[in-house]
Amino acid sequence: MEYRKNDIVTLKIEDCGIDGEGIGKADGFTVFVKDAVIGDTVRAKIMKAKKNYGYGRLEEIITPSPDRVEPKCQFARQCGGCQLQALSYEKQLEFKTSKVRGHLERIGGFIDIPMEKILGMEQPFHYRNKAQFPVGKSKDGRIITGFYAGRTHSIIENRDCALGVTRNKEVLDRVIAHMEKFHIQPYDENTGKGLVRHVLIRYGFFTDEMMVCLIINGEKLPGEEALVKSLRQIPETVSVMVNVNKKRNNVILGEKVRLLWGQPYITDKIGEISYQISPLSFFQVNPYQTGRLYGKALEYAQLSGNETVWDLYCGIGTISLFLAQKAKMVRGVEIIPAAIENAKENARLNGFDNTEFFVGKAEEVLPEQFARTGERADVIVVDPPRKGCDETLLSTIIKMQPDRVVYVSCDSATLARDLKYLCERGYELKKVCPVDMFPNTVSVETVVLLSQLKQKPDNYINVTIELDDMDITSAETKATYDEIKKYVAEHNAGMKVSNLYISQVKRKCGIEVGKNYNLPKNEDSRQPQCPEDKESAIVEALKHFKMNS
Repeated sequence: MEYRKNDIVTLKIEDCGIDGEGIGKADGFTVFVKDAVIGDTVRAKIMKAKKNYGYGRLEEIITPSPDRVEPKCQFARQCGGCQLQALSYEKQLEFKTSKVRGHLERIGGFIDIPMEKILGMEQPFHYRNKAQFPVGKSKDGRIITGFYAGRTHSIIENRDCALGVTRNKEVLDRVIAHMEKFHIQPYDENTGKGLVRHVLIRYGFFTDEMMVCLIINGEKLPGEEALVKSLRQIPETVSVMVNVNKKRNNVILGEKVRLLWGQPYITDKIGEISYQISPLSFFQVNPYQTGRLYGKALEYAQLSGNETVWDLYCGIGTISLFLAQKAKMVRGVEIIPAAIENAKENARLNGFDNTEFFVGKAEEVLPEQFARTGERADVIVVDPPRKGCDETLLSTIIKMQPDRVVYVSCDSATLARDLKYLCERGYELKKVCPVDMFPNTVSVETVVLLSQLKQKPDNYINVTIELDDMDITSAETKATYDEIKKYVAEHNAGMKVSNLYISQVKRKCGIEVGKNYNLPKNEDSRQPQCPEDKESAIVEALKHFKMNS
């Protein structure tokens, strides 16, 4: 049956998409339905139809899923922030684990993934230490603040987000009262007029220090002293600032920051490490889970005190200082100069003298430093933005040949792509641990350990070759490399082996291969060596094709 826009369909939701939407089928036609959860039976209106699939709007929940829960926030469906609030937390963790695994399998081509149990939260609400509230006007002309509706810039009025700290509401109440008193207009994206664009609030969970920063479309805010006086009545306030952004774009923060009162930063802690955080600093928004995330990265780095570590995309030195607790030397790279200054100050604050920080793009600084000094890294840690690592950077990692690579990712799709690149060039996927940094949303962080595949000169297998009436040449012709790969995959749960691995095992078995086939270009070249499990599988294939007994 062919379905068109505005058709009404009844669906049993059987799966969940990567953005949290429910997935059901009507006569083989796949429909993605926002706000539906696995186990629901729903009625949906098709809003957009393609040949084999479409997007539907939830009209009615006919039979709710046993995993459906009542959202804590009344604006959960309207707001674009919490896509999974109607799904039980246990099922949220299952979804995120499946999301990471699926990307590693489909994009990375990995099988038998060494996945550890996802690290979830006991209390998955009120965990955000940072909130950015857009300011605008309601249809009746009132000043409002809240969050944008999904995929729009229409503000859903809400001063008390279920993910943020409870102090946010009092801050917003006071800011809006000040704007009304001094007749300050909110910014209008359509006209480019108006003054107050956003209110940024940062809160130190372990220090109870709070920063309030107003992002304004101008140089000065009317009644600045009165605003400071009002905000200082909130005991946790230690910093009041304005950030100037006059550009007509969707970027929230401008480059210019001015202190109205207090200190230009707040301090917070992760584990035993203290950090100074400015308005422009990148700092993980969930302090409880950040400690677990960085603890896992430190565990994977396997530091003994003798290692040189490079921390790429280091921000204000959050992971760098965690690593510096156990490393000989940590070098961090970050493109934002202010963040590097914060990183240096954070190192001084915590008494570390085994750190060094560089300003620039990781994909430029690392190759430059490697070419200049030739110094290798024992461990490289990367925590890139959603787009993942630049290929130039990945290539330099391969050239530097660290023993271990610890990859911290906020996007499992680009993670899978980058891991595939590294594992095709001499690294092995050893451990994967998802971390739920953003409960009630579809986002998930992942920590991965890669280890360098190293040649083991004493790693031999004993094989008896019974040639009988056939010579080596005829034995070699019994099966092609593709046939061997197919046999290995079919008899070992989809295991993949390369031509290189097959040729290595054939040589060990005394089977002749091409004179220069897959040999290193020179004696000093390093080649990945066939792992023991794959070696055994290839030997079995050779036996099957009577190339080996």
